[in-house]
Amino acid sequence: MADVVQFRLEGMPDELDDLEKRGLFSKAELAEVVRRRRDFEFRLRRHSPRKGDFLDYIAYLLRVDALRDLRKRAIIRATPDPNDGKKRKRRKSKWAKSVSDFAGVTRVLGVYHLATVRFKGDLDLWFRYLEFCRQKGHGRMKQAMAQAIRYHPKVPGLWMYAAAWEFDQNLNVAAARALMQSGLRSCPESEDMWIEYLRMELTYLNKLKARKVALGEDVKTLPKSNDDSGHWKEENKELFMSLDEQGAEESGLQGVDLEEKEDLFWQQGLLIIRTIYHGAMEALPSSLTLRKKILEILNSVELAHSEELRLEVMDDLKKDFSHDEDYWDWFARLQLSGSTNSSNKKEALLNKLNKSIQVYDEAVRKLPTSKMYSLYAKFWLGVIFSDREDSISLFQDAEFDASEFTSSMLKVYENAESCGCLAEELACQYVSLLLRFGRFEEAKNLAEKLCSGPLLQAANLWNLRASIEINSLGTATGSASFSEENLSSLFDLFNVVLPKLSIAKAEGLWHTAMKLFSHDKIYFKKLVKCATLSLSSAGGSDCGASVCSAIIGWVLQKDGIKQARKMYKRFFALPRPSLKFFQFCIELEANLASTGNHDALVTARKLFDSAINHYPQERELWRKYYNMELKVGTSETSNAIYWRARKVLNDPTALHSP
Repeated sequence: MADVVQFRLEGMPDELDDLEKRGLFSKAELAEVVRRRRDFEFRLRRHSPRKGDFLDYIAYLLRVDALRDLRKRAIIRATPDPNDGKKRKRRKSKWAKSVSDFAGVTRVLGVYHLATVRFKGDLDLWFRYLEFCRQKGHGRMKQAMAQAIRYHPKVPGLWMYAAAWEFDQNLNVAAARALMQSGLRSCPESEDMWIEYLRMELTYLNKLKARKVALGEDVKTLPKSNDDSGHWKEENKELFMSLDEQGAEESGLQGVDLEEKEDLFWQQGLLIIRTIYHGAMEALPSSLTLRKKILEILNSVELAHSEELRLEVMDDLKKDFSHDEDYWDWFARLQLSGSTNSSNKKEALLNKLNKSIQVYDEAVRKLPTSKMYSLYAKFWLGVIFSDREDSISLFQDAEFDASEFTSSMLKVYENAESCGCLAEELACQYVSLLLRFGRFEEAKNLAEKLCSGPLLQAANLWNLRASIEINSLGTATGSASFSEENLSSLFDLFNVVLPKLSIAKAEGLWHTAMKLFSHDKIYFKKLVKCATLSLSSAGGSDCGASVCSAIIGWVLQKDGIKQARKMYKRFFALPRPSLKFFQFCIELEANLASTGNHDALVTARKLFDSAINHYPQERELWRKYYNMELKVGTSETSNAIYWRARKVLNDPTALHSP
């Protein structure tokens, strides 16, 4: 190892002599540079060098080279510009490029090469290497790219990076095209590669167009229509002759040749796009996003006869994705794109909206699913309500009153209900909209109907129904408290749904019920009994722990710590008590123990021991137990917990030493 390091260091004398000769570094500084480089070289040559060793060495070399360049510029600026020609020549010769100007970059490249050989699979390292070569414009760029692609042929980013360098920096379009085509053969399922290949070809086409414009060979760039061709023919009527005149055939052929020559350039561009499109569809036939991106690119370029390709893409989309709800949603929203006539903006917006509605109506006829109706409803919400994050800004105008379409939006929910496609989220939206529009009775009846029928297990809808019932009774009585009759009806409502839903689904309902019945002991006891039955099947879930903790909190607030202890002992008797519930009760007792309550300290220790019996490998539990003994216990109890933890966890570093 020392021989290899010495051999590497023996390649530095020319560089060091040049740095000293030019006055950029002193002898002491150069000695320090040699010492640091020797240390880094030894780190690289050890048995298992780390990636950080290579990066630290590279960072050091770059700092030294930056300091060299800074001092060189400072000396050149400080040197006066002599009028004598001989002195100017001597000064130019002194600061001409020399070995020290290139040695730093060469050494960094060498370290990068060693790093990539050692860590072939590290893509971040490869990209650092390539980016450094690109910034320095070094000739090793091609070699580095070839090595990176050889080790990572399935990484699309490397192919695109290499093609971009060939196209933008090396100005070699043929090589860039070859790289992209090779990359597509290796990674045919990469959407980004297909899109970047298309953009590269279009960029090259635009460069050719700019060249033709500069040479005075401009061609038409806009898609031609019948009016355009007629206007062009009128402007150039001298090129055309009637068929009965002499030489009509020759003149007709010349006109055709001229027109074909005019369109040849953009027809070639259209052919490239068409070829890429068909290749992408063959490789990724089920990718909707790829086709949408290609269509966006088509809409942004101006090619003769490109409208035919746009229609082909749209037809293929409808044929291949008519079973996909996202396609219909995208196609409907696509009708809103395009410029709006400022003279009659309201009418133009209405026309666009009607087109979108027609697409959505066709979609729900062909694809009557919950997702399709949900997307349709989301569209209407974005049109009507401007306070939503997904609102459509096109309709947020003072001239356009979207509220007149509320009946059309509610019709979507009605159709979804009649088709049996009203899912839980859609049903909650339906009820919330009725409440927002002030139709409280309709909302109440609808929620009752849905909860009693197809959405019996919809916890969010039950929660919404409970809030409607509570608000309705509160509004009827005109006070915050409820009569015995009202409490009985509300309890019957909760008693219907809570046993049928799991704790995980009905967690919000449990908290609502506890808050409502916390001031009535009879109904609260009934609720606790119902919760005990549900918790026995929930086991050690966090949702069950949340409900138990809330019950303990209400009991503690109303009846004190003794009743709270009885209650949580009752819950601990259930199978598989949750760790989260153990932690809640332990924290409750530990807080009391910190105030000097001896009973709370004894109870907290019992809770800790019980929790450890159920969860012996929980490190955080041991750590809290140990910290509690350090604060309120004795040295003997804390030492005992420390050694118990070491024995159970089999880890001497699990707890801090006492």
